[in-house]
Amino acid sequence: MAGLKFRVLLDSKDKNEVFRDILISDKANFEVLYTAIKSAYNFTEDQMASFYISNDNWDKGFEISLFDMSFGENEDQILPGVMESSIIGEYIQEADQKIILVHDFLRMWIFLIELIGYEENTPETATVVLNVGNAPSEDSKPQENDDLQFETESEEGEEDEFGFNEFEEGYDNY
Repeated sequence: MAGLKFRVLLDSKDKNEVFRDILISDKANFEVLYTAIKSAYNFTEDQMASFYISNDNWDKGFEISLFDMSFGENEDQILPGVMESSIIGEYIQEADQKIILVHDFLRMWIFLIELIGYEENTPETATVVLNVGNAPSEDSKPQENDDLQFETESEEGEEDEFGFNEFEEGYDNY
């Protein structure tokens, strides 16, 4: 067994660098890593999330989701892994393996995770070994759908956005 040291960088538009280094066993599952990340950033546990095994260009690869997402799917289809049953060490393909975590699909908190070292001693629990920057409040980022504007129904006689009345006078339904 070995300890894996991951740098977990919060990807944000803010110019302040915020990251945590987390030491975790290579035999731990992704759910343990997810819990450690949420705890390190003071995020809640009531959101959906997925890890994506990545390459050097930070492209999303194989997905490992929080819950089993297979609902009678085609057996030939490649389904996402599940955090609880996916062992971290089995997904390490590079010495500097990159992983993307998306937490809360409405707010789209994105964490860029990179393997930065190995430790001979295996920690019993996931441990934050370095804490840089202040984590933002989880609610500080607007939800993706907060910017959507829905039109309200116009009152009878009002013109719509194209200058037409919704209900024309003198029109009979036959």
